[in-house]
Amino acid sequence: MSNTVIVYHSGYGHTQRMAEAIADGAGGALYAIDSDGNLSDDGWTALDAADAIIFGSPTYMGGPSWQFKKFADTSSKAWFTNKWQDKVFGGFTNSASLNGDKLNTLEYFVLLAGQHGGLWVSLGIKPANVKASKRDDANRMGSYIAPMTQSDADAAPSEMSAGDLETARLYGARVAGVAQRFASAQVA
Repeated sequence: MSNTVIVYHSGYGHTQRMAEAIADGAGGALYAIDSDGNLSDDGWTALDAADAIIFGSPTYMGGPSWQFKKFADTSSKAWFTNKWQDKVFGGFTNSASLNGDKLNTLEYFVLLAGQHGGLWVSLGIKPANVKASKRDDANRMGSYIAPMTQSDADAAPSEMSAGDLETARLYGARVAGVAQRFASAQVA
């Protein structure tokens, strides 16, 4: 199994539930960005040693939270020394609205991964977009870049769609699998 690290900020617990589902699928380690936008020293060490890094943030006002952006700015220390060069990357987001401009958050993650010289892993799950589709189907949001989920603004994290969480779990497994194949190819 690859060494996968999920680094995320969660404002109300929904993004944390997604992170937990992704970690379950990837067999990965979770590191939360705190409410002041800081990551522990152990988190930075884990990111430097990871084969795969998966970013997570809620989408607020059309982009990632300011706490995640602070983390991203601080990651320039790793950028200066190419610490994350050729790592496998992924990301995920949640918002209250069906659209909620979540695509902007995912594109922010793709760009951040690119700045670090990383390799992005797409979702790889066809959308649930036929009349028979239900709220708890995988990829009900129809994303291709990475998982995006929707949680009603007045819903508790425990009320999240089972399909959204399964989408996250499957994505975690996909990112970890790609990282494992990539690591094996480098050894060969």
